Order: sequence, then structure tokens, then C-alpha cells
Amino acid sequence: MTNIFEIDTLEEYLAARHDLRDCVVQGLDLTGERAALKAAQVAGAVFLGCTFGHEGLAESLRDRGALVFPEFGALPYNPYRPTLYTRDELCAGWGGGDGPDASSADYQIYAHFVKKGRHQPDVLEAVAQRLHDHAIDDALDDLLSGKHDGVRKRVVGIMGGHGTPRTDPYFRRVVEVARGLARAGYFVASGGGPGIMEAANLGAYLAPFDDAALNDALAAMERAPVFSDPGYMASAAEVVERFPGGGASLAIPTWFYGHEPSNQFSAHIAKYFSNSLREDGLLALATHGVVYAPGSAGTTQEVFMDATQNHYGTFEVISPMAFLGVARYTEETGIFPLLRRLAEGRAYRDMLFLSDSPGEIVEFIQAHPPVPRDRV
Repeated sequence: MTNIFEIDTLEEYLAARHDLRDCVVQGLDLTGERAALKAAQVAGAVFLGCTFGHEGLAESLRDRGALVFPEFGALPYNPYRPTLYTRDELCAGWGGGDGPDASSADYQIYAHFVKKGRHQPDVLEAVAQRLHDHAIDDALDDLLSGKHDGVRKRVVGIMGGHGTPRTDPYFRRVVEVARGLARAGYFVASGGGPGIMEAANLGAYLAPFDDAALNDALAAMERAPVFSDPGYMASAAEVVERFPGGGASLAIPTWFYGHEPSNQFSAHIAKYFSNSLREDGLLALATHGVVYAPGSAGTTQEVFMDATQNHYGTFEVISPMAFLGVARYTEETGIFPLLRRLAEGRAYRDMLFLSDSPGEIVEFIQAHPPVPRDRV
């Protein structure tokens, strides 16, 4: 089988520019490369969303055996993007207000998504969205595999209620869990929205800072406890401005819930159109465990999706499932005792843990690394 070499940075392109056979070149501006492209070997090359700037160059590439994916019409997003999003990119145009700000790039994409039909877009829009989500998959794999920085990420996911206010005791506990995990060398991932998701990314962001910074950040944000409150977005932006250079983490939100703002504390944002891809993918990549704070039906669904992956070893490893919220996961819902019974005789029974202590949750994750399925 031919090995495909992916090129999604200009540096990679320049290193391979004379021989692009069986390369996939994605999302690059090649307007200054006319002469090089005319001389390059391109049989079997694929160009995804590249800009050439010269009439006839794409046709020349096709004539010499390359596949050039066509551009779509005017879209507020790039279906072929080679990188994940950043907070600055999604906030571009934001006027500093709250709620659905029609001036931000994030909301413009959401408005387009709704206009085109969230459930049944037309054929071209559906193709563009799927290409986009595949591009996000690819960029996410690059990040987690360490393609660009040489560091393979040990991902721990944190799940919980999107409506949990910043004043809730579990909001702070999740901040402390995420901060502890980040300090221990784990890469925190969340669903990227408000509530517990924001607490997870905030905790990782505050990992380089002391307890005084954590207290100051929470005090500033508690003035607007939920995302519908005036000052919600502005208070988060205030924290980022007051404490620049925070720790990196991952957010995986979706425009399916685009009325909820993406939180401000993740360095890397893998935003999808497909909510099902996003949910399954977030659990699949959290191979070093998932922490569950109190949540409602969505969190419960994620618990049992994760349990199913562990039960059958779907992704080749068995990973810890840590529950932060004794009352919620015992007498209120019975979820933890049920999982213990479901896991009877299975390797992942020893991977289940319940506590109200952020420190104990972090210690459990550290003491229970993922176990390859073929060793249990």
C-alpha cells in the first residue's frame, strides 16, 4: 500500500515541493508557487482547499495526475482547514457583549448552520460540513500525536452539566481536578461549552498559577454565574487578560449547540458540526480516563457510552472512570452502584472510583493508567 504523506504547513510543503507524488496538500496558500508546481512531480497528489492564484494551474495539475478538490461557494468556514480553531479565531469580530453576538466568527458559522438546516442540509452543504469535520479529526490527531511539538498527549476528559453555575461548589472542585491533572502532566479535554466544561478548561488554564490566582479568577467569574447572565463572556475574557499565558487544554464543542458560547480557556478548539462525531470522539481520545462531575441526561449518556467502550475494549485500552459527586452518583441516581454491578467480572471494575475530593480523583487517575485490552 502506498504511504500517504500529509502536508498541512508551508514548511512541510517547501521540504517536498519538487516531489509531491502521493502527498495530500491541505489548506495552503500556494499563490507564489506557480513555477515550482509546474515543475513538480504531482502524480497521485491531492490538493484540498489550496489557493493557487493563477488561472489554469489547477487544470495543469489535474492533467499531470493530481486530484484537485474544488472550492465551495461563499461559506463562513473553511471545509479544508489544516488546523484546529483558537479562541481568538472564533471570537474574531466579537464586540465584547454577551449572548449570541452576530458579529463573532463563531456565531456567524452557527447562524449559517441553522439557516442551512441543522438536521437536513442540502447536498453541497452536507458535503462541506463533512469535509470540515474530517479536517478537524485530522488536525486533532496531529495535536494529540505530537506531530508538530513532539509531545504525545495523555488525555483525560472531564464531563458534567452544561448548566452548572460558576457559583456551584462542584464548579470549583472541577477547576481543582483539572488543575491537578494538568500539573501532573495530563492533557485535559472537555466539551468546550459552559458549566462543568468551562470549569475543566479553566482549571487547566490556571495550572501555572497559585491558589490566589484561582480565587481571584473565580471571584471575577462568579459575578455572572451562567452563560445567559450579562457579563458572562466579558468576565471570562477578564480572567484571560489578567492571567496571560495559561496552560493548554482541549475543547471539543459543536455548532449543534451553538447557542451556547464556546468557553474562553482552551488553547485548542476542535469544533464540529456533527454532535455524534464530537461525543464519541471525545470519549475515544480520553484514553487516560474520564472524570464525571454531576450532570443530567447528557452526562448520563456519556457515562454509559464510556462504560460500553470499556466493557468491550472498543479502543484497545481499558481506562479509568472517576466520579466526582458521591450523592449524585449514589442515592440520587444509582449510577455508580449500577456500573459496579455491570462491571462484575470485568477488568474495568477496578477502574471505577467515586469521591468528592479533587485530590483523590487526581491520585486515582495517576494510579490507574490505561491497560491494553489484550492484557486483561
